[in-house]
Amino acid sequence: MKEIFTSFLRAASRVFAGSIVVLCAGHAMAEICVYENNGGQTLYTNVSPGPDWKKRQCFATIEPAAAPAAKSTTATPAARSTLPRVTPERQRERDAMRRKVIEDELAAESKLLEEARAAYANGAPPALPDEFLNPQKYAARIAQLRDSVSLHERNVDALRKEIARM
Repeated sequence: MKEIFTSFLRAASRVFAGSIVVLCAGHAMAEICVYENNGGQTLYTNVSPGPDWKKRQCFATIEPAAAPAAKSTTATPAARSTLPRVTPERQRERDAMRRKVIEDELAAESKLLEEARAAYANGAPPALPDEFLNPQKYAARIAQLRDSVSLHERNVDALRKEIARM
């Protein structure tokens, strides 16, 4: 009985290992297809998006044989001469415009943060009439307000860090 069980386990492990190899081999080469819907939208995917999409064309992806060689970080003299040049004055104008845009975004985001904090009221905003009978609704609104405050705080911090990097 023990020999039958042992041979069964060996056979099962071979089948399992073989199925793993087949599954992995299937993922090594994928087919990417172009689908289009009635609205004219185009989608590139390896999975059919649904019945409303029509397959237009498919491509087989090919795995690279080896990793590409690392490119040099320094440009050759010929490549440097073909790169577009920006005058220092033009670059200062671009930097000033970028700073102004980010500062405008910071002002708008700061205003939204203050509005969100006022609505949150330190976690105790007044309950709305329909929330008196449904405390879960009130708790959900508080959670949403708290998430809104934290989102605006993160945005303000990110914009301040971006300005500091300039």
